[in-house]
Amino acid sequence: MNTQLSLGEFHRFAAAHEDFLYLAPSAAVFRLDGAASAVITELERGPLPGEELVRRLAAQFPAEELAETIAELRRVRAIATPAPAATSGRPAIPKVPLTTLVLNVTNQCNLSCTYCYEYGEDKIVNTENGRQPKFMSEQTARESVDFLLDASAGIALPHLTFFGGETLLNFPVVQSTVAYARRRAAELGKDIDFSLTTNATLLRPEVIEFLVDNRIGVTISMDGPRELQDRFRVFANGAGSYDTVIPKIRELLRRHTSRPIGARVTLTSQTLDIRKIYRHLHDEIGFWEVGFAPVTTSPGREYAISGDGFDSMLGQFRDLAADFLEAALANRHHGFSNVKDTIEEIHKGMSKAYPCGAGLGLLGVATDGDLGLCHRFAGSDAHKLGDVRNGIDSLVQIGLLEKHHIDHKTDCRECWARPLCAGGCYHEAHTRYGDTSHANLHYCEWIRGWTATCLEIYGEIAVKNPEYLQQFA
Repeated sequence: MNTQLSLGEFHRFAAAHEDFLYLAPSAAVFRLDGAASAVITELERGPLPGEELVRRLAAQFPAEELAETIAELRRVRAIATPAPAATSGRPAIPKVPLTTLVLNVTNQCNLSCTYCYEYGEDKIVNTENGRQPKFMSEQTARESVDFLLDASAGIALPHLTFFGGETLLNFPVVQSTVAYARRRAAELGKDIDFSLTTNATLLRPEVIEFLVDNRIGVTISMDGPRELQDRFRVFANGAGSYDTVIPKIRELLRRHTSRPIGARVTLTSQTLDIRKIYRHLHDEIGFWEVGFAPVTTSPGREYAISGDGFDSMLGQFRDLAADFLEAALANRHHGFSNVKDTIEEIHKGMSKAYPCGAGLGLLGVATDGDLGLCHRFAGSDAHKLGDVRNGIDSLVQIGLLEKHHIDHKTDCRECWARPLCAGGCYHEAHTRYGDTSHANLHYCEWIRGWTATCLEIYGEIAVKNPEYLQQFA
């Protein structure tokens, strides 16, 4: 009992007049009672021998209760005793079947979005004069389906996502691939889930009918009301796309009711009115969910977010998250997907060795069938992991996963938010630092601030309306 005690790794937060810890080693949320809160507060002043800790708190709590509390806090690693130095070694690489394959059915687009990571100044692959074909063939798409069904052994519902460029420029291949994939999956006693991302310019009646008939999930890339949408999302002649896409989107939302339709917004330093964007897309247009992501770009671009921009973005995220909390406590839907997705990860105790499934449970396919780290790296020779005809190059994959493991990101090792971040997006790291394994250090304060907000919202819901969280079980 007289062992020296010190604090473990956690983030302490308050919600609903309760005291909580988010425990970094286990990604668990731990609610503190009075004695536990007092123990943590005392140790925040500095390490203490166990007997001295009990003595200092003896006037407030019985010795037996304190001993039990200290034992429990040690068990969950909220407090720690001196430990031997960690031995270095190779990280354990998880064996995860492929669950999602993203087919870049074309690397061409009918818009000329200034900030586009695929066609702008920060592009990785030459999509105009490179070696890959501009459109995926029906044969390559079928080979991709066969690869997915084989590599997803044990997965009852693998996911096939169609992407681009502008996906619907190659609509005939999307059509034939869905039919082929359904037939092949049925032969194997499996089902298959389909989704696609589009800029909505090509949502003709026959396309909408196909999406409805096949229950295909749809994400629309859109940046908000006319003045924000037309700031960057323009045609080659500079004309804005808002007036073209709005009637098509409204028709899609009217017809396609079997699955929720979401909007995906790219935020820039010049289009950062988050609440205005949300209200327009969710309340006025009718998207079920709206998700926001800051533009991926080199820091010197005029549209890059930096400095005060991150502070503004975090403040607006927090305001919209407060609306989400109010809705959740009243069992009403709210479409701010960023907070919903983070709360789900918190509830499930997500602890990531990698920031996402790229290169593990998710792969991107270039138009020629090459397998990339994800859809953003499709067609990049430097990030190739094999091809759909010959499968994954396991040696390359293992080397990549070892290199990108959280244990190798020195800047992340002592960050309490690492279970949910794991260093950040590979593509963001490549664009900012020229190295996919580099931690996204420019996002660190933002990520910690946003994670802290989501933890507070989670705590409020857990205390006041725990039934709401059952949807994430």
